[in-house]
Amino acid sequence: MLKTLKQYFHYDSFRPLQKEIIEDILAGKDVLTVMPTGGGKSLCYQLPALMFTGVTVVISPLISLMKDQVDSMQANSIPAEFLNSTLDAAEAIRIKMALKQGQVKLLYVSPERILREGFISFLEKLDISLFAVDEAHCISDWGHDFRPEYSQLAVLREKYPQVPMIALTATANPKVREDIVSQLKLKEPSIYCASFDRKNLYYEIRPKKDTHAQILRYLYVHRESSGIIYCQSQQATENIAAKLTADGFPALPYHAGLPQELRRKHQEAFIQDQVRIIVATVAFGMGIDKANVRFVIHHDLPKNLESYYQETGRAGRDGNPADCILFYSYGDKHKIEYFISDMEDSHQKQLAYSKLKSILAYCDEKGCRRKALLRYFGENYLPVNCSSCDNCTAPIELWNATDSALKLLACVRDTGERYGLGYISDILSGYPSEKIYERGHDRHSLFGSGREMKQPQWKTLGREMVDSGYLQVTPDIYQVASLTGQSLKVLQGKQPVLISRRIQAPIPQPPIHTPKARIITKSPVSRKADSQKQPLHQKSEAPRGEMDAILYEKLRVMRKQIADKKDVPAFVVMHNTVLEELSIQKPQTEKELLKIAGIGPRKIQEFGENILAVIKEYLKK
Repeated sequence: MLKTLKQYFHYDSFRPLQKEIIEDILAGKDVLTVMPTGGGKSLCYQLPALMFTGVTVVISPLISLMKDQVDSMQANSIPAEFLNSTLDAAEAIRIKMALKQGQVKLLYVSPERILREGFISFLEKLDISLFAVDEAHCISDWGHDFRPEYSQLAVLREKYPQVPMIALTATANPKVREDIVSQLKLKEPSIYCASFDRKNLYYEIRPKKDTHAQILRYLYVHRESSGIIYCQSQQATENIAAKLTADGFPALPYHAGLPQELRRKHQEAFIQDQVRIIVATVAFGMGIDKANVRFVIHHDLPKNLESYYQETGRAGRDGNPADCILFYSYGDKHKIEYFISDMEDSHQKQLAYSKLKSILAYCDEKGCRRKALLRYFGENYLPVNCSSCDNCTAPIELWNATDSALKLLACVRDTGERYGLGYISDILSGYPSEKIYERGHDRHSLFGSGREMKQPQWKTLGREMVDSGYLQVTPDIYQVASLTGQSLKVLQGKQPVLISRRIQAPIPQPPIHTPKARIITKSPVSRKADSQKQPLHQKSEAPRGEMDAILYEKLRVMRKQIADKKDVPAFVVMHNTVLEELSIQKPQTEKELLKIAGIGPRKIQEFGENILAVIKEYLKK
């Protein structure tokens, strides 16, 4: 195993759990692997594939990612191919002939293709050693990206009862893990679940108010950082990218509505650090190999915690500190509820409401956010304070809201506990809506009695009282407010209403005149890594120095020239982490190059001379 790891992947040791997983697969066992983004899932089936005599078939959900994955394998001298609709007939025939002759070790296919009757017949002619089901959460309707085709993959167990199977995913709560094992018919599988705790990520929820101004202030402080801004709509990605560019922070949009070639160019520009910011829908991210993303901002509320966790997981893959900021408003909640209400399948509708409830509870969490997030995935986080989320780092003050709360509770009571917080807020703020006149509530003694606060402020107070147990709301779409045991005590004058609120630290203001838009190409110097982060693969015990940003940039330009010539993504040539290590160690001989994690004899043969020439030329100056 170590010899194969060294020969093809150029590492001297495994990351946590990789060795145990690979040993089980080589022993012919079924395995379920739940490992966060950047944890090294792919190696768990790629390395066994090289040690088995036959071919490993990898089921991958996105055709667009297969070429990148195969290019990465081929760059490491691993015979890998894919079969999908992008190939012409001649190329598909060539690959099938190579498979029959045992010349391919890894074959990537989509679930739709593998389920075709003709294709299954073709597979029966091959010596198959392993099935790897990537993004296995897609098999469960409790997962965040359910694909009906995945639920039919149990046919592989029926056709190949003796072939081991590994299912892999980065996001699976206990229910999803049960579904994966059951629906794939895994036989007494070994289940490996790495910690979901990304210690280097900072989690923060901000109110969605003056959002663009808040983002500008953040970018002003983190001008040299790369990041992703997620939005729910295609139009929002284009609008926000255009506004940020006009404000001096060049950004590119990415969504499924853009032409494929333009999406590829925008993605490549981001990966190459030619542009620091990508504004994207959820169409962006899966398979993106960029280690130095320093922030992920959710401009809109994600639909569920699985999506949120997966998207924030694209930050800080190098192990260095990164920020995850979510802008939250009940307006986004209502938009999601509107789409859910249009679902025809009652089971799917109920699941969607349940998932929405979980992400709302996370946003309203008053305790440690890390603890709440990990609890959702079935992991018990022991520390009381994680020191890396807004609730654990920002001071909390108590506001005595008794006087205002009495008005709100009395209004809920006097209107028969039949309405939502929005309607109650309209009454208190004196908003003359048609429904209020129809029901005669404009003549109620409390109508307009709370004009000292605006309608949104009353709604905010109502939500805070729900969070604190002074009110309750029904779980359906209309969320009718009603009294609780605590609220009755308040109305009787036996208990005050104390609301906890975070004291926001002042945010540095940007200059009045922002610079003209420009494409930033200077590479950022990585911040010092968190002392508790999970270590990346190491090949040398030599102490790490500071990264030379100028040399990093020169190496990045060289890498892009090689990638353009080969017509492959830049990360296929070398990962950003390899460039960082080169700019720290500054090797000057092939022997020294071999000490860099991620560089082996094949890469030295192909472009070792280019690397050494850049470093030597730089050191002369």
